[in-house]
Amino acid sequence: MSEDIPSELRYSEQHEWIRDDGEVCTVGITAYAQDQLGDVVYVDLPGPGAEVEQGQAFGEVESTKSVSDLYAPVAGTIEARNDALDERPELVSEDPYGAGWLITLRPRDRSELEGLLDAQGYATHIGQ
Repeated sequence: MSEDIPSELRYSEQHEWIRDDGEVCTVGITAYAQDQLGDVVYVDLPGPGAEVEQGQAFGEVESTKSVSDLYAPVAGTIEARNDALDERPELVSEDPYGAGWLITLRPRDRSELEGLLDAQGYATHIGQ
């Protein structure tokens, strides 16, 4: 399996990753997704307090190739957005699992996390 797919994360079929940090979860896009997008030049994210539904678009990422919706891997309330991306959207491309995170959210139903893909399932999903 590729080292580009961290085993401690869960994944959506829309190429978002989610890390369970306890009370809240951190969400970003996968290395595979950012590689498909090309250089990220703008990220549109909602602010704290916004409610999202599982599978619902919650923002957009714009790259040199296209504009793509971002989809919530689980339902919940956004706790924080990565304000650093306002000035440096390229962090999504440079460090998708670290400094390029998108939002943190408080899941409404933690069991939704169990329905997401594990690293092996995501690797299969993208043909690796």
